[in-house]
Amino acid sequence: MFAYKMKYNPSKEVDFQEEIQDVETEEVHYWRKHPNLHGWMENLYRSKGGEGEQFNCDPVVLREDDLHQLAACIIDNELPHTSGFFFGESYDNEEEREDDLQFVKDSLKAIEEGYTVYYDSWW
Repeated sequence: MFAYKMKYNPSKEVDFQEEIQDVETEEVHYWRKHPNLHGWMENLYRSKGGEGEQFNCDPVVLREDDLHQLAACIIDNELPHTSGFFFGESYDNEEEREDDLQFVKDSLKAIEEGYTVYYDSWW
């Protein structure tokens, strides 16, 4: 599970992987086996029109409003319980929440600096 930033704004909010093949990206954050966050991202992906069958290798842009909503869910401990093959378990503890909130903070800063931030995963 990854978040990246780039100095490019894709033409659509989801499923733009071919469009950014030659675009320079920089990793913002990496998670290993945090299915509840992945479930939240999948809900966002679907709300933006994403239709990927398994939400795997399907990027989704994260805008300021999305990140503020994510932060609220993290703080209120409302990330959706998510499970699946290879997913493991979210720790659902203070350390994980602090890490997730740091990701939100770093992403908002990147957006302020003119970057587009997006989430992607491969499992």
